[in-house]
Amino acid sequence: MVREAATEVRVRRAYDPPEAADGHRVLVDRLWPRGLSKERAHVDEWLKSVAPSAALREWYGHDPAKFGEFADRYRAELADPARAEALARLRTLSARGPLTLVTATKDLGHAHTRVLARELGAAPEAD
Repeated sequence: MVREAATEVRVRRAYDPPEAADGHRVLVDRLWPRGLSKERAHVDEWLKSVAPSAALREWYGHDPAKFGEFADRYRAELADPARAEALARLRTLSARGPLTLVTATKDLGHAHTRVLARELGAAPEAD
């Protein structure tokens, strides 16, 4: 299977103001960001089905020492039909133009969005 390279995939925190270069903004967290209104979030879509499972998220606990194994387990989860469908949607969007993966996660260097960006064929551009 040949994958098209993403035009541009960015990773941004939901609490940061949007930028014109963001393109299509997709929230990829299972839960809506705490204390953030839909108006302030400026997201075009919410694909919660692509987020890691609650069990995986709880196991990981955002411990940077576990990130490598977390990434492997999350990639395995992305083969689930619902997650695979959501990932296909992200691939379609990234082929159309700039795509920004939006998350409430504080540590973008050790977040599921980093794994997603790589799965989309891009090194994530985190701001």
